[in-house]
Amino acid sequence: MSKATESSSPKVGGVAAAMSALILAVLLASLDQTIVSTALPRIAQDLNGFDDIAWVSAAYLLASTAVTPLWGKLGDMFGRKPLYLTATSVFLIASVACGLAQNLPELIGARVLQGIGGGGMIVLTFALVGDIVAPSERGRYQGMFGSVYGVASIVGPLLGGVFTDQLSWRWAFLVNLPVGIVALIIAARALPAATRGTKARIDYLGATLLAAIATGLVLITSFGERWGWGSPAIVGLIVATVALAVLLVPVERRAAAPVLPPAMLGSRTVVFSSLIGFFANAAMFAVLVYLPTYLQIVHGVSATLSGVYMLPLVAGLVISQSLAGRWASRVGLLRRILLGGLAANLAGLLLLGTIGAATNTLVLSVYFLITGVGIGMVPMVVLTTVQNSVPVADLGAASAVVTFARSIGAAFGVAVFGTLLNTGFADRTHALPTAGGFDAARPDTIGQLPGALRDTALDAFAHATATGYLWIAPTLAVGILLALFLKPTRKGGEAASAPATVAEEPVSAA
Repeated sequence: MSKATESSSPKVGGVAAAMSALILAVLLASLDQTIVSTALPRIAQDLNGFDDIAWVSAAYLLASTAVTPLWGKLGDMFGRKPLYLTATSVFLIASVACGLAQNLPELIGARVLQGIGGGGMIVLTFALVGDIVAPSERGRYQGMFGSVYGVASIVGPLLGGVFTDQLSWRWAFLVNLPVGIVALIIAARALPAATRGTKARIDYLGATLLAAIATGLVLITSFGERWGWGSPAIVGLIVATVALAVLLVPVERRAAAPVLPPAMLGSRTVVFSSLIGFFANAAMFAVLVYLPTYLQIVHGVSATLSGVYMLPLVAGLVISQSLAGRWASRVGLLRRILLGGLAANLAGLLLLGTIGAATNTLVLSVYFLITGVGIGMVPMVVLTTVQNSVPVADLGAASAVVTFARSIGAAFGVAVFGTLLNTGFADRTHALPTAGGFDAARPDTIGQLPGALRDTALDAFAHATATGYLWIAPTLAVGILLALFLKPTRKGGEAASAPATVAEEPVSAA
């Protein structure tokens, strides 16, 4: 295979500029996973699409997850900068299309295109950090992106609500344009240029199979409860997804340049780290998505105020991300950081398993802070561990594996917790009268009940929420067991260049 051509490295100031562009990109791509949540009712009303409105969120998640491995591998083969600029451009064009959509099918189609661009932006950003900085510094920079990702999960719904109430839901998409153009200009100037050999054939079959597997997983997790977990559609999707996963193994073994290199997937570090990322993200999104709902329904606060209540969690997340990133520069500490983060996250979930309708704000703040500290210490350390264990030529594919696992974990966590919450609430309120508009299948109708019955329903919802976190907690215990057997190394990562350079490596064909 041919080697990379000479690349132009950013100077010290260029590294800061490049990082600012990448941070803006991660902010935009991660916001678009959450910003529409509070705007969905208004979108459904304006576009007359209540029955299919869930596809507005699912389309983005599905597309971004499905294309992640392909973006990562193409970046390894042809150079990450041009693909990153392409992905960002696709994202911005799709954002305009979302903002101008005149009906629900147009919006869903634009969201698919936006997810394709957003998925590329995120995975290529993480891989570009591996290009720009040395292995010893990756943890610190990856921590910045992790903080942005976590903050976006809280801020997104708030911004969506503000845009919807004060302007129009269309601004939840159109706001991407000015910010994205700035990021695009900075990236074009500051990111190091590099090209890689292109003689290896693209693994079209492997990419197609992997996209189909991702599609199946997202559909199962996103619509399992709505369609029925035992329905023919869900059962068929499960069978088809498993069959495609089995078929993917021999296809990737025979491919000249596999999207998922078998040798990499045979690495304990890659597999265990990806599984830890899956479980940690499942727990994280169960917290980030449903705690605001608990605050709004049980404590009666507005969407904006629920974000204020969540500030201790965000503070814990940002601080621990920053510290974990700095500590991650020492390979010997990586496993300890993972174990500490997973333990704190597990403790946070167990504490959240005790919340009720009468839990006061101070106690909630302490619980949120502990949970945030645990959430923040894990994701980017997992990514750094994997990047340091593979050759530079496989940074994109390795980053894609972790990102893929985390995306599926997020969908899994939201779906499973949502099922636990709704089932638990319905079981505890099925005997309540439905007069006045209360529906045991819809917690947002609790306000229709008279005084004493409303208090009973609020207690039921709080109890169902707490029980859901207790059921999710064992996934982190599994993560702790995996981390005990993890042995972080830097044998592959040492091939990386010094800061502010792009390594020249042959294209990996296996």
